Amino acid sequence: MPPHCTLAIKAIPNAPRSAVVGWLGDALKVKVHAPALEGRANEELCAFLADELNLSKRSVTLMQGDKSRQKLVRIEGLTLAQIKARFAPEAGGTK
Repeated sequence: MPPHCTLAIKAIPNAPRSAVVGWLGDALKVKVHAPALEGRANEELCAFLADELNLSKRSVTLMQGDKSRQKLVRIEGLTLAQIKARFAPEAGGTK
C-alpha cells in the first residue's frame, strides 16, 4: 500500500500569491491566492500543495474544514515525516 497521511493546514485566503509560510505547531500555514468563495480557495490549496510536493492533483484531497481556515487534507504518496522534511525551516534561518 502506498504511503499516505493527513496534514493539518491553517489556510489564509486572498493572499497576493500562494505560498507555504511555515509550521504553526503541527499545522502547516499556507497562503492561498484564491478568495474563499464557492470552494475556490480549497481547490487552489489542494492543487498548490500537490504542485509543491510533486504529486498529482488527485493525490491531495480536503477531508475537513470546507468553510474553515483550519483544514485537514489527505495526501497520498508521502508520509508526514517526508512532508515535514520538505517544508522544514531553512537551516540557519531566524524564526
